[in-house]
Amino acid sequence: MRKVFKRASGGIWHHVNKNNHRSFLHPVVKWPPAPRAASGCKAQLLPVVNNKWALPGRSARLRTPMLLPPLSSRLLPGLPRHCSSTQPAFLRETGAQRIIHMHKMIRKITYSLGRHLPTVACGTTQVRRFLHGAYVRIQPFVQEALMKGRPVVALESTIITHGMAYPQNLSMAREVEEIVTTNGAVPATVGILRGRIHVGLTDEELQFLASSKNVVKVSRRDLPFVLSQGLSGGTTVSGTMIIAHKAGIPVFVTGGIGGVHRGGENTLDVSADLTELGRTPVAVVSAGVKSILDIGRTLEYLETQGVCVAAFGESREFPAFFSRQSGFHAPYHVRDEEEAAELIASALGLGLSSGVLIAVPCPQERAASGQVIEEAIQQALGEARSKGITGKELTPFMLQKLNELTDGKSLDSNLALIQNNARVGSCIAVALSKLQKARRKGHLPQQKDTAPPQPVVIGGINIDFIAKAQNPVILGGGQTNAGRVRRTFGGVGRNLADCLSRLGQTPLFLSAVGKDEHSESVLHYCHHMDMSAVLQLEGKSTATYCAVITSAGELSIGLGDMDIHHQITEQYVSQFKENLCQAPLVCIDGNVPLSTIQYVCQLAREHQLAVCYEPTDENKASKPFLSDSWKALTYISPNLQELRAINRTLGNPLPAELPSSLEDVVQTAVALACPLLAHLHCVVVTLGAHGILLCGKSLGGSISLCSGAHEQTAAASLCATHYPAIHISREEIVNVSGAGDSLMAGILAGMLAKHDTDTCVRMGLLAASLSLRSYEPISPAISTSSVSQEQVKSRSWPEVKVWKMD
Repeated sequence: MRKVFKRASGGIWHHVNKNNHRSFLHPVVKWPPAPRAASGCKAQLLPVVNNKWALPGRSARLRTPMLLPPLSSRLLPGLPRHCSSTQPAFLRETGAQRIIHMHKMIRKITYSLGRHLPTVACGTTQVRRFLHGAYVRIQPFVQEALMKGRPVVALESTIITHGMAYPQNLSMAREVEEIVTTNGAVPATVGILRGRIHVGLTDEELQFLASSKNVVKVSRRDLPFVLSQGLSGGTTVSGTMIIAHKAGIPVFVTGGIGGVHRGGENTLDVSADLTELGRTPVAVVSAGVKSILDIGRTLEYLETQGVCVAAFGESREFPAFFSRQSGFHAPYHVRDEEEAAELIASALGLGLSSGVLIAVPCPQERAASGQVIEEAIQQALGEARSKGITGKELTPFMLQKLNELTDGKSLDSNLALIQNNARVGSCIAVALSKLQKARRKGHLPQQKDTAPPQPVVIGGINIDFIAKAQNPVILGGGQTNAGRVRRTFGGVGRNLADCLSRLGQTPLFLSAVGKDEHSESVLHYCHHMDMSAVLQLEGKSTATYCAVITSAGELSIGLGDMDIHHQITEQYVSQFKENLCQAPLVCIDGNVPLSTIQYVCQLAREHQLAVCYEPTDENKASKPFLSDSWKALTYISPNLQELRAINRTLGNPLPAELPSSLEDVVQTAVALACPLLAHLHCVVVTLGAHGILLCGKSLGGSISLCSGAHEQTAAASLCATHYPAIHISREEIVNVSGAGDSLMAGILAGMLAKHDTDTCVRMGLLAASLSLRSYEPISPAISTSSVSQEQVKSRSWPEVKVWKMD
């Protein structure tokens, strides 16, 4: 018998529940709670650090959990040993006392497992990996603004670290952030401190960057080295664009972008800003290209890179940073922030993967004379050549020299254009935010979406590492055990959304993951699903389960981290109230917090929504039944153990023990489902190898899955219909973890397609049979052709039996 185990709440080990949901074929068996330290004891078990699991090397030992004393003197990973109390508070880490040997052992296990797994997120760049886990920190005020859809403006930090002297650079940075805030947006200055990317800086962090001497100028090419060495630096236009895009910030304000240097046709000195604009979809608001560059060749290069360039205002004149005129024209122009927002929205909507450059001229009253600037540039260039200054050191040298040669006029213009860009950029961000919200709400008749409303699925996502030993006994003592290791992507909600998507009913999926390597993999794997609303939370771990089992299926060691499911909160889900109220079906699983389930049930009651509750496991099955919330549900899909748990919560009579023969199983299921049908439309009882029992109101011998079909019909009676499972030999069964979810998703997909009840149930049975033969919880073979009305009609099916429940 194949067995898989998972951990449920309260330290209980469940037999078969591999992907945070119950099995389709086997009952749930409880295991004893994991050992814990006694109250007051210093020994303790602690969670995983840095969002990583388990263990290096071929000599990884598979041990039972151990209680070890905390190591109060050990530093956190990545914290320099020379940190002192004299350093700023944000550079010091706390909580080192919580690291213990048990945690190190678990880290090594997952590392060992991961070495044997195929890479799922192929083609993922190194930079994307840097933006997860320990490498990035998004300030809470920026994270909150992004979650609520408020306008956010990204700001670079090279202008702070290399563009101006201290303390003028600090006052400028503070003033720019204030301008952004005053104009209705949230400033997010991007910088790197001690090898960690920061999106949004505190005043203390701004002071650190502004006053530090040995900081690096960080572009795309520099990111890996700077982060790996724990250095600090200011991000250039290129570096800031990358980070802003990954953080979900579409508008970025800077002074001026880099370009083709004068003489670049010989030196090939071309700024990385230009190539970044050609491959990163962020709108850059700047005063054009720095005057010290070859503006004509820069515009040509931008055209080659496919960058949409537009001057801001009534003229197409392309600004030259300090000066309003450059002698060149932009390809296009936008008159105001609304037109700029329309342009950016169109670029983002097309998915071109290239940026937009909005060129804003310096205010007339503070612009420098083009002739004066050009004369100073020529003199500064000559001095740079004589001193051998090239590369990324050239621009800071030129700006400083221009300031000297123009008696501060260039610096005055520089400050004026930066402030003006901040005002214009924040107004564009506000206009873009309003435009995007209006389009989401369908307020624009000319772009009205005529597609039918999406179903909505709310539930968990899991990453599972399952290692099955080849031999009956797992050897200890650091020896390597032969076996098979697999990583799969599960979670009840994810499985339902996955299967529905493969069957042409792509739902909006609401869930939560961390910002770590696991989330990167699962988001890539789920590219066929609508994952646009899934929360990615900084500092949280994607739900992960790691198990080592013997060849007989007995659990040797297992660990699970499911805490992130608590982040699927009522506040988060309520942001999608309109989607919920319009959805033809809402599915919710038992991983979701009770308050969120009650919120969905309240909406269902107020708006007559069809809601399907997937109980997940015996411990979580009763969540809606702790109050009257369950009476607003339409469908539930428990197995016999979960159905008994629900009745226990309601105080209904229970059988002394659960039967095994089909006839007795059906009688018990009918007795337990009957009291629920006073309020629920349909109860789908999964019976493992026995198939399913559909309980509901019947008219003329048929139970309708469409809610409301028989509600007002006095002649309707309660019936139970048994559908036998498709026979699969034990040798064919590869994975039982997702079959139940495939079954229910197939039924719901048929219902949404308005098929008759028999067809819906048999579509579910077809989907379940495919997943049983797949290593993945939801078989990739499931599609609209393999699971369809035509496939149902082409097969012969065993006889269906009907029992009256009245």
